[in-house]
Amino acid sequence: MLDVRNLSKSYGGPSGRRVLDRLQLTVRPGEYVAIVGESGVGKSTLLNLVAGLDVPDGGEILLEGRDLARMDETARTRLRRSRMGFVFQAFHLLPHLSVARNVGLPLALNGQAGAAADERVAELLAAVGLEDRAGSLPRELSSGQMQRVAVARALAHRPALVLADEPTGNLDPDNAAVVLEILRAQIKRDNAAGMLVTHSANAAATTDHVYELTRAGLQLRAPTSTPA
Repeated sequence: MLDVRNLSKSYGGPSGRRVLDRLQLTVRPGEYVAIVGESGVGKSTLLNLVAGLDVPDGGEILLEGRDLARMDETARTRLRRSRMGFVFQAFHLLPHLSVARNVGLPLALNGQAGAAADERVAELLAAVGLEDRAGSLPRELSSGQMQRVAVARALAHRPALVLADEPTGNLDPDNAAVVLEILRAQIKRDNAAGMLVTHSANAAATTDHVYELTRAGLQLRAPTSTPA
């Protein structure tokens, strides 16, 4: 599903700072991994590269066999829109759209409409426990509810890869636990590959594998618990 091979990235030209050096990572369908590490080691850089928002100096980023590193910006944008889903720390909901229309936005952007799209939106709102808020605007929701909407939106078009960047950073512990449970369950249900970038040990513990990114590279941590 996702294969990162010999990925390297520097900033500041040939004599600049090397952030990632020949990094390797594979995430299979239905597998959910966490990337942890100290601030400044390159977690955000890795996420941006995998998302096609930046280009590496060397290596490959293969999503379903297609190499983002060799695509132009237009092709990366199309692949990102059709095959990736994103959950951020800030919810990034469109304030003038209802909950249902926010969730359905990826479907609309991919040319999907009608009864099938409406059914998918209803299915996801039920999965995140917000079927009774379909007509609400984001400002009428709590932070936890808004992040549940963001999770539903990220998964609406059944992406091959789900990328989550500190998705519980703005939530209290109870709401964070709910969002993390929903995110994991839906990734598994859709057989997507999932990558979570986080500083939270509790969030990382909900994934299948935890990788620690350091200056020396990416290392798999020994498991400390098994997610339910």
